[in-house]
Amino acid sequence: MHLKRHFLLSVAALSVGVLLSACNKPASEPAAAPAAPAPAARVVTVGTDPTYAPFEFQNEKGEIVGFDIDVVRAAAQKAGLEVKFVSTPWEGAINALTQGDRDLLVSAITITDERKQSIDFTEPYFEASQLIAVSASSTATQLDDLKKSKIGVQTSTTGEEVVVKLLGKTNSNIKRFESTPLALSELAAGGVDAVVADNGVVSHYLANNPSAKFKALSDPSFAPEFYGLALKKGNTELQALLNKGLADIKADGSYQKIYDQYFAPAAK
Repeated sequence: MHLKRHFLLSVAALSVGVLLSACNKPASEPAAAPAAPAPAARVVTVGTDPTYAPFEFQNEKGEIVGFDIDVVRAAAQKAGLEVKFVSTPWEGAINALTQGDRDLLVSAITITDERKQSIDFTEPYFEASQLIAVSASSTATQLDDLKKSKIGVQTSTTGEEVVVKLLGKTNSNIKRFESTPLALSELAAGGVDAVVADNGVVSHYLANNPSAKFKALSDPSFAPEFYGLALKKGNTELQALLNKGLADIKADGSYQKIYDQYFAPAAK
C-alpha cells in the first residue's frame, strides 16, 4: 500500500515537472516575413539618331550601339535607372523630347545658348570641334579657302551654323543632308567640294574609309564644343540623377575605358 502510494506520488511529481518544463519553454519565434521584392528600376526612354558613328549607329544585327550609347548606359546604371533606346531622326528629336515622347536625347548634341532656350542639358560629357573633310588633292588649307566651294553639312547642326556664317544662309553652295555620312558620301561622289562636321564623326569616317582618299582640315576659328544629354525643360530630377551618374563613371575610370574603345589613336 505504501509502495503504491509512493509510486503514484512519483508519477504525479513527474507529470508536474513535465508540465512546468513545457510552460517555461520559450515560444518559438514567428517565421520571418518574406523579403519584399526590390522596386523595379525606372525606365528612361532615350531618343537617338543612329546615323552618327562612332557616337550612335546600328551594328550588323540592327542594334543601336556607339560611344554615346555606352556612356548613357553606364551613367544610368550608376543612377539606378534602366534605359530604352529608340531610333529618332534628328530633325524631329527635340520636338519629341519637348512633347514628352522621349525622356532624354543623346545624339552628339552640342550645348548651345540657343538650344538652352527650349531644352535643358546635363553637364558636358564630351569635348568636340568642327573638322573639314576635303579630297586629298584639294589645295584648301582652311575654311576661308572654301568661300566659292560647294560645302555639305548635316541639317540643324553646328557644322551648318559654321558654313552659314561663311557663305550666308541662303547661299546655294550650302548642300544640306539628313546625316553627315550622307554628306561624306556625296563628297566621295564629287557632288560637293567639302564637308564640315564634328571631328569625331569625320575622323571615324576617314579612318574606316581609306579608299575615299580624303584629308581632314582644322581651322583656328573652330571653337571647342561640348556635348550634353538633352532633357525636357524643367526635368531637374532626371538631370540631377544623370549628372551624378556621369560624375561617377568619370571618377571610377569607366568613362575613360569607353572613350579608349571608340577613339583609339588611329581613329582620332
